[in-house]
Amino acid sequence: MAHLGSRRGRALALPVGLALTASLGFLPSGAASAAELSDAPTSAVVTNGPKLTYVVNVAGGRWTAASVKKAIAAAGGEVVVSYDQIGVIVVHSQNPEFAKTIRTARGVVSAGATRTAPLSAQTDTAVDEGAQSLSAAEAKAAAATASDEQDPLEPLQWDLPAIKADKAHQKTLGSKRVTVAVIDTGVDDTHPDLAPNFDVKASANCVSGKPDTTAGSWRPNPGESDHGTHVAGTIAAAKNGIGVTGVAPGVKVSGIKVSTPDGFFYTEAVVCGFMWAAEQGVEITNNSYYTDPWMFACKNDEDQKALIEAVTRATRYAESKGTVNVAAAGNSKFDLAADSILDNSSPNDTTPVPRVIDPKECLDYPAMLPGVVTVSATGAKDLKASYSNYGLGVIDIAAPGGDRTEFQTPDAPAVNGRILSTTVNGGYNYKAGTSMAAPHAAGVLALIKSTHPYASPAALKALLYAQADDRACTNPYDIEGDGKIDAVCEGGKNKNGFYGAGLIDALDAVRR
Repeated sequence: MAHLGSRRGRALALPVGLALTASLGFLPSGAASAAELSDAPTSAVVTNGPKLTYVVNVAGGRWTAASVKKAIAAAGGEVVVSYDQIGVIVVHSQNPEFAKTIRTARGVVSAGATRTAPLSAQTDTAVDEGAQSLSAAEAKAAAATASDEQDPLEPLQWDLPAIKADKAHQKTLGSKRVTVAVIDTGVDDTHPDLAPNFDVKASANCVSGKPDTTAGSWRPNPGESDHGTHVAGTIAAAKNGIGVTGVAPGVKVSGIKVSTPDGFFYTEAVVCGFMWAAEQGVEITNNSYYTDPWMFACKNDEDQKALIEAVTRATRYAESKGTVNVAAAGNSKFDLAADSILDNSSPNDTTPVPRVIDPKECLDYPAMLPGVVTVSATGAKDLKASYSNYGLGVIDIAAPGGDRTEFQTPDAPAVNGRILSTTVNGGYNYKAGTSMAAPHAAGVLALIKSTHPYASPAALKALLYAQADDRACTNPYDIEGDGKIDAVCEGGKNKNGFYGAGLIDALDAVRR
């Protein structure tokens, strides 16, 4: 499962590409007419294998999709949902040869299984790593130091002054006309710090690949991860005299649940999440996860390249509809611009097989997809967080994600180097990860959109990078203080592998 906040840090909270056959919305029209499966016998279709989910990416318009759907049925597949806007069809099948067979159908560009475990499998329970409770003593001490303009726990939020959000709030809290969708483990909208800003109409459960808008379906169930709830609070916890304050406490936030009960973020759910956000007119999405079961999906694998293409189409479509997509860079200390990386955790839903990958061909997605804002994490001393992935030309911008307190100790009255935000059942806790950095950037983008309501996604991204505070490379980088170099930063002051265009600046975001 992909969030750096569970298991390997998938939902992207610390412990503790592929080019489309056509550009968005304008799929090539020359593919297939009413063609059935090409030379594929239907009499020998096996339908008693493990039930898996597949994505089938088609070329052409709706006519091609219609013909491919017939081929899908002939190959032993059942269509779950078809996103004809982007030519992506989600399918269930128990035919072990389904993907291989459907790839021979006219009009099919690529097809692949989204998982290696059967649909019914529950492989483990996702538990966010690195979460730390907020003590009653800390809360009482913070409230005693809070000014009249601050919410009671705001003195513990070192991350807000780090990006000048406290000063930005004196100018604006953001517009209620702007919504940030948290594509994640679900959001507990009953939390008193989230309820005032929650956008029900833009919320849904996308776990199956098809949106479910049943009331409350977007919430995490008891025992499921609070990761999305924590992310939502960082973006838009209300400035209402209780708890914490979000980066953009006046904007709306929605929840799009895309993780299974055991914490996996599969491609069909992620595609659904982006499509739902796009169709609801959401201005910004936050994506603090990587798409399971591959930490890096490789274009030279028939299954994996289909997954990359499906999500790429969805992100590009969302941007074409006016959405800026923000994603966490990952928590594995990887140089994403390196010649090679050892991926020893994929596939993570069955048995991992160590492999050396080329990050130019094998992508951590959606973070490494074209057009997506990729965010690295900093700690309380404005240094790259110990766990954060990095890479020249990959990282777009940096934001506070927190770090171990002993590595980067915040100034008083803050006492914890992690990020304080909302959790389920009305509570608050600390987490760290690039999962926590991305929502800071999403919040600043929401402030920019509030200030420039007619700005396009391209303009919003340009403004985000322009307002960032330049951060030169931190070399030598010995974050653990043991005399060993932990990472090497490449690039100049204006653009480098640790901080991208620099550290986000909320104040400049609302006055430029």
